[in-house]
Amino acid sequence: MSGKSTLLNALIGEKIAIIANKPQTTRTQIKGIVNREKSQIIFLDTPGIHKPKTKLSNIMIQTAFNSAKDVDLVLFVIEANSKNIGPGDRLILDKIKDSKKKTILVINKIDLIKKEELLKLIEIYSKEYDFEAVLPISATSLERDKVLDEIEKALDYGPKYYDDETYTDQTVKMIVEETIREKTLKLLDDEVPHGIYVEIEKIKKSKTMENKSIFNIEATIYCQRESHKGIIIGKNGNKLKQIGTYAREDLEKILGEKVNLKTWVKVSKDWQDKDQIVKKFKIDD
Repeated sequence: MSGKSTLLNALIGEKIAIIANKPQTTRTQIKGIVNREKSQIIFLDTPGIHKPKTKLSNIMIQTAFNSAKDVDLVLFVIEANSKNIGPGDRLILDKIKDSKKKTILVINKIDLIKKEELLKLIEIYSKEYDFEAVLPISATSLERDKVLDEIEKALDYGPKYYDDETYTDQTVKMIVEETIREKTLKLLDDEVPHGIYVEIEKIKKSKTMENKSIFNIEATIYCQRESHKGIIIGKNGNKLKQIGTYAREDLEKILGEKVNLKTWVKVSKDWQDKDQIVKKFKIDD
């Protein structure tokens, strides 16, 4: 868990990617935009590299590699407490070598190791590839401008694609689905969350009795087993209520409006191998 989504949120200055202390949290490509005085930097957050076991896993891997085809610069994020180049990082490094892309090595979580260990890790990776820069960081206490300056230096001139107010390409629907899923990742047992996907049934903006704007949202949380459904709902519905409350509080901050959120739980066995479901996570090649 390299912390790339935490890093992306810190660089964008807004929460656009969900965060959980679990692997394979990101399922599809997320775009974030940073507007600076002399540049516009567009970031693509992709799923992490892992051994695929389902159709969803395969699509996640394809998304990660397809996203890298047209980028001008790769941020290769690794964990500082790595003792050597692990199989997952080796796979990514080999892809970078094949592509010959400009790459910045970002070593995250340096607060967890000693300086000597960091220097050894830098030496190991520097022998493998000619990186544009090596940035040891802690995403939770990030020197944002320092990182953005290094990225800006490595980029070529190009057109401006977005207006200054845009910081992500995500729709409200996507933000709502991912925010609810984030709460399941944080609040449920390890075996349950990765078998979950969220589908929005309804989003409608209206006015309260006080004439204030409010989003009325209805969402279904799908899981793979009946036993998981019971865990998600919890005793007397308490766990589902907790998920909904935390998601609503976050959404009101993100959307800047009041939110009325209703959630249901349904079972959809083997949904990770069903084409009509997993295709929603696929991006165009």
